[in-house]
Amino acid sequence: MKVSDLYTCLKKVYGFLGKWWPGLPEEIIIGAVLTQNTNWKNVSRAIENLKKALGENDILRKAEALSTEKLAELIRPAGFFNLKAKRLKALLAFLKAYDFDLNRLKSVPTDALRKSLLEVKGVGKETADSILLYALDKPVFVVDSYTKRLLKRLFNIDLQGYDEIKNLFESEYPPDLALYQELHGLIVEHAKRYCVKRPKCDECPLQENCYYASQLK
Repeated sequence: MKVSDLYTCLKKVYGFLGKWWPGLPEEIIIGAVLTQNTNWKNVSRAIENLKKALGENDILRKAEALSTEKLAELIRPAGFFNLKAKRLKALLAFLKAYDFDLNRLKSVPTDALRKSLLEVKGVGKETADSILLYALDKPVFVVDSYTKRLLKRLFNIDLQGYDEIKNLFESEYPPDLALYQELHGLIVEHAKRYCVKRPKCDECPLQENCYYASQLK
């Protein structure tokens, strides 16, 4: 199996997942910061706190108007809440320059927008690309720890650099928004079900095509 076959193979196993990241674009932007070093259950609780306190409409503008201390209190379930509040405030200040208008952001060329996001303190490559792909409908591939794990185990490809892996996938697949969203979700799904830290190779539906599993025989 080649990297270019991964989407088809995973889709045969899991079917159509669609857009994997839940929520409205504004919530996705917030969640992209909050999900750093925690699980989605905790992120969901933090976002629910924000929605209860601020309402669902214009949540980015309202969150930016909060003090850092109040914001930290609301996002406490996400962990590292003081640090994340500072990072979220920095991102919200960036969005304020666009009057929190996501359509204005979408009109910015992808490379230029990615560069600007990466200049925001606390926004790394995975966070920036998650915002671009899921909130702003930009076809950029998101790399996470699950992607690295599957590359190493399925294909014996040991790339550590974020951009190396991103460029690999973007060279193997066309710049298709729906495909990138779904492929990322399929990778996460497979890594959580079978390709966990202690892999369940005997149960894995891809074991016949997996380099790691072949070395166990």
